[in-house]
Amino acid sequence: MKNWDKDETGQCLGEKEYSDAEYVCRKLEIPLFKVNFVKDYWNNVFSEFLDDYKSGLTPNPDILCNKHIKFNAFYEYAKKNIKDAISTGHYARTSFGPFLENYDRGMDSFKDQTFFLSGIRQDVLQRTMFPLGEYLKKDVKDIAIKIGIPKLAVKKESTGICFIGKRNFQNFIQEYIPSKPGNFIDIDTKKIVGEHNGIHTWTIGQRCRIHSLNPYYVAKKVPETGDIYVASDEPSIILEQHISGECFMDFRKLNCVNFRCFFRFQHTKPLVSCFLQSVPDSNQIVVTLDKPLRAITPGQYSVFYNGEECLGS
Repeated sequence: MKNWDKDETGQCLGEKEYSDAEYVCRKLEIPLFKVNFVKDYWNNVFSEFLDDYKSGLTPNPDILCNKHIKFNAFYEYAKKNIKDAISTGHYARTSFGPFLENYDRGMDSFKDQTFFLSGIRQDVLQRTMFPLGEYLKKDVKDIAIKIGIPKLAVKKESTGICFIGKRNFQNFIQEYIPSKPGNFIDIDTKKIVGEHNGIHTWTIGQRCRIHSLNPYYVAKKVPETGDIYVASDEPSIILEQHISGECFMDFRKLNCVNFRCFFRFQHTKPLVSCFLQSVPDSNQIVVTLDKPLRAITPGQYSVFYNGEECLGS
């Protein structure tokens, strides 16, 4: 699938991916279909991504891409034209449960991708297969060599923004969001201690480039004024409790709306035990952590687990 046009160098990440797909399909003697979701990606993923950054949030475009493109636009295309099910190379697993599908972490805990797939709808999971979820990454590479597609075994890991690729993020984002200078303000003294070029280039917990005897870290962003409050002490950027935004968990599976589970807000972070409480008359939950965490940032996804099962976000 093509989701992004050529970049500023005239290259398109999708062209290399399509070449690799042609190679695999030719080796395995299976048909290859090419679909264009550039408009869908721009409207449903990238525009939301930019709007969030303009508002001082720190979004996750990979989760948005999976939710809106791979497991929505592409899923609907496959259902209409191929009809059976979809299968992807994500490291995750599905298993039959009381609501047809449970969504479990991949066997390879280091490569597990359930965090990025936490926004997938239940009805889509029921027609999705993750064949790599039962294997370690090194075993998948061995299989690729044995069946005659060694090119995949030496392929570099994909990094950077989903379908856009790896690049200097601050330079990239400034192509789409104009710089709006603001002040760095000491959160304790309320004094101006420096200037910056825009809140969209900074995130909570990031160390600031300010001439000072003590290091400063981003503690709070104020989109209305463009100011960034900074702190020199860790407690100012540590949270024990936060309120989620719109929640995509299926509470029918949990039998209650107040319960204990595990939580992470970044793919690479370890799971932390927490307690969830529903907010009356809303689709939000209060997350109380057993262990305070540093730099939980507005706009990031809260993803919840019960043992091996990913409950959603």
